[in-house]
Amino acid sequence: MKILIKSGRVIDPANNVDDIRDILIDNTRIARVGKGLNNGADKTIDAAGKIVMPGLIDMHVHLREPGREDKETIATGTQAALHGGVTTVLAMPNTIPAIDSAENARLIASIIRDTARIQVLVCGAITKGRLGEELVDLARLKKEGIAAISDDGSSVDSPDILFKAMKKARELRIPVICHCEDKTMSAGGVMNLGANSTRLGLRGISNESEYKRVQRDLSIAQRTKCSVHIAHISCAESVEIVAKAKKKGVKVTCETAPHYFSLTEEAVLDYDTNKKMNPPLRTAGDRDAVRQGLADGVIDVIASDHAPHTVAEKEIEFDRAEFGVTGLETEFGVSATYLVHTGLLDWAGLCRKMALNPARILGIDKGTLSAGSDADIVIVDPDAEWAVKIADFASKSRNSCFLNERLKGKVIKTIYRGTVAYSAD
Repeated sequence: MKILIKSGRVIDPANNVDDIRDILIDNTRIARVGKGLNNGADKTIDAAGKIVMPGLIDMHVHLREPGREDKETIATGTQAALHGGVTTVLAMPNTIPAIDSAENARLIASIIRDTARIQVLVCGAITKGRLGEELVDLARLKKEGIAAISDDGSSVDSPDILFKAMKKARELRIPVICHCEDKTMSAGGVMNLGANSTRLGLRGISNESEYKRVQRDLSIAQRTKCSVHIAHISCAESVEIVAKAKKKGVKVTCETAPHYFSLTEEAVLDYDTNKKMNPPLRTAGDRDAVRQGLADGVIDVIASDHAPHTVAEKEIEFDRAEFGVTGLETEFGVSATYLVHTGLLDWAGLCRKMALNPARILGIDKGTLSAGSDADIVIVDPDAEWAVKIADFASKSRNSCFLNERLKGKVIKTIYRGTVAYSAD
């Protein structure tokens, strides 16, 4: 089937394109990009006044399957991704069982083949059971097709084990994703450490528990010459440490999540457990440092850290509630609202953070609208305003930290491999 997308503002930073153009899709591929295309398409989509970008790539998603299908499944999570303009996700390994063996990698791969609505890449664990004690067989996981390794949800406490993991990952050319948290500092904490945690009578999590571990992991990366990606940066010190490491030539990239550049710790003053995540919401100064890191290019990627939970796990006392928020369906709208419409990034800059850079870090041929590329495309209305409502969610879970917020910038259509897989209308 041929689909012609007409007269959209095409944003494709891989090819330095920001112009009104047409895109012709032939079956699963982009056939041509240009002006005045009219090749007898079976279907025409009028994109006048809209922005057309490569499908978004979210490299930090918890799909919960196998093991916690009451929270999310690969089917529901990938449908939620389509609603948010996301056509590729990297699934984190903290499933039950963890993705720490060839057998478990094959298990999740079979579920993906049967139920996924978009491309799902799999992140394998660094250590068995994600316990930080014994290195997994990385070579076998690589043969099973894992795209990266991480013990996300936990940091690898042993520097010796992490050193061995990074050496082997460099040899195998597997990206290492580091969850940077020293739990000897953060244990028992439920929100940012400071005056507000004291005021609320809640135990705090210090910036130091994050940035000290960032510092350590980058030191090991420098010694091993391994490519390392730092997950969910939330504080000013971490941004500064990554910036200095990049200047020294360390092979480091990093990400943040929309809640860290849009919200602050003030959001939890009413004990709203939908604002409880790890790392926690920080101060206004930290939020502004994260924004500046995005603008300066220190922070390479925006990822949702989509972490669905059941109502029972969230509608309880703040200190007992689970950490984590959903984000696949809101990440584009929040990013457009707080970054593009405020002038911190232009549309091409946003496309780099949400499509091109993740593709390059993961080493996949995505994140571009080049002729011959997979026809993974998102069409957005840059000025459409919409409210985040539970009733509109495709995700099984409802623990969004943006409920009822009005956003500017809305996904209109998501095309996956040449098929219109989601349409807002």
